[in-house]
Amino acid sequence: MKPLVLGTRGSDLALAQTRHVAARLRDAHPGLTVEERIIRTTGDARLDIDLSAPGSLDKGLFTKELELALLRGEIDAAVHSLKDLPTVQPAGLTIGAVLPRENPADMLIARSPGGIAALAPGARVATSSLRRKRFLLWQRPDLDVVVLRGNVPTRIRKLAEDPALSAIVLAAAGLHRLERAGVPLGLAPFSVQPLDFMLPAPGQGAVAVQCRERPDAACETLSALHDAPTALCVDTERAVLAGLGGGCHLPLGALATVTPAGALHLRAAWFADDGIRTAADQDLPANAPALAKRVSRHLQAAR
Repeated sequence: MKPLVLGTRGSDLALAQTRHVAARLRDAHPGLTVEERIIRTTGDARLDIDLSAPGSLDKGLFTKELELALLRGEIDAAVHSLKDLPTVQPAGLTIGAVLPRENPADMLIARSPGGIAALAPGARVATSSLRRKRFLLWQRPDLDVVVLRGNVPTRIRKLAEDPALSAIVLAAAGLHRLERAGVPLGLAPFSVQPLDFMLPAPGQGAVAVQCRERPDAACETLSALHDAPTALCVDTERAVLAGLGGGCHLPLGALATVTPAGALHLRAAWFADDGIRTAADQDLPANAPALAKRVSRHLQAAR
């Protein structure tokens, strides 16, 4: 059987996600050989780029090189954090599988306990996300929110080394995946608490595996990993983003969940020029596109 080659970025988190996908594929297809190929993206090479700048993530900073390798046939599939993928797929490519979602929450990693309320007036908090920055300043306008880029262990190390930095914000999913992979994070000196007021980026916590459009052998192989409930929720969140006409940089938080009664519930918060706009609604899962459209329209109309 021909090996299936997975393209991935080279960060600890990207490798942990790719190796999890590979293990799931081997379980689903006994005898399958899965290889990984590290591809450096522009976002990895250019740490000087401000990810909060309009249009930065829409240019595929963390995805373009992987997609080009996929289109050229150098790899069979590409593993991505779904929140990094633009809402429109390049011609010839599709998402072959969305894996079960991890905790989508954002976490405050701080020098002292007590969460955001306990931070000193004017405390310096670091993030590379415009969405996180706007949520933080919405709750604490006095904070000094600065840009910090790099992979997860690097950001935690910078917090440890810089006494002027009070806290950083990271995704719970990334922390959990790295801990399961045995990557030392150095979190012991810090308080780690969820930011419950902060809605995640659309698709946050989910891993997507991109492949060439069907008919494609790799896409057929990947289908065994696809988690339909997760895909329903993240597709609905990303449809809100698309409905606002924005890309990954837009300061939008959105979270879709399936209620115990089987309804699809959707919450969203968008930081427009005139401040935060919020919306919430629910519908049958079969009506997910209409639900996303209603929430997008409500956000656009809200004042």
